[in-house]
Amino acid sequence: MAAKILVVEDEEKLARFTQLELLHEGYEVETVGSGRKALEMAVQHQYDLILLDIMLPELNGLEVLRRLMKERPTPVILLTARDAVMDKVSGLDAGAVDYITKPFAIEELLARIRVALKLHPAVGNAGAASAEGSRDEKGVLTWGPLSLDDPRHKVLYGTHEITLTNREFLMLKTLLENKDIVLSRDTLLERVCGYEYVGETNVIDVYIRYLRSKIDDVFGVKMIHTVRGVGYVIKPWEEDEQK
Repeated sequence: MAAKILVVEDEEKLARFTQLELLHEGYEVETVGSGRKALEMAVQHQYDLILLDIMLPELNGLEVLRRLMKERPTPVILLTARDAVMDKVSGLDAGAVDYITKPFAIEELLARIRVALKLHPAVGNAGAASAEGSRDEKGVLTWGPLSLDDPRHKVLYGTHEITLTNREFLMLKTLLENKDIVLSRDTLLERVCGYEYVGETNVIDVYIRYLRSKIDDVFGVKMIHTVRGVGYVIKPWEEDEQK
């Protein structure tokens, strides 16, 4: 089934060019030129990916992204003419999975789309579950009493809701999707922070520490394991080990 992509771009020629290229690649494509209309469409319909310009009329792209992550989390690649580091960082912190600076080569955009669709499957196009079958048909990943509800962007331990930032949520989701598989820091950095990340190289260790403080320490469990010299892993739930 072809991935469904929403192109949010107010430059008509660029929007049409992008649409035609994506149609040629076999994607289903819709376009919209204003931020307010884009948010309305994105909340009402399920898209596999959204290409979102930052400079938009009515509602700028970053505000659309922030509201979307609260109402209907969807993989987003930001399209921006701005090359400022803070614009990129703000977008990634708000929940975007990647960004590309205009003008861009269409081959690069297509490559980033392929990677985003592979690494960040939207609800309804999640692909195969992990070896433990921890994702159910509703997009919920589990580990013992812990559940991560991807569509609702919610994490529960039993009946207790755990408040996570966008990157903490994506980190936990990535580890749960690859349960019992050790993920290197570089892999986690790529999946959680995106390409061309500008910042501290130990950011993955920082987010792991945040997750442990909110889950392991609070509920008295050992969920995230460190594999020295390699990375991190969530092992299958073993009740005896958690007592």
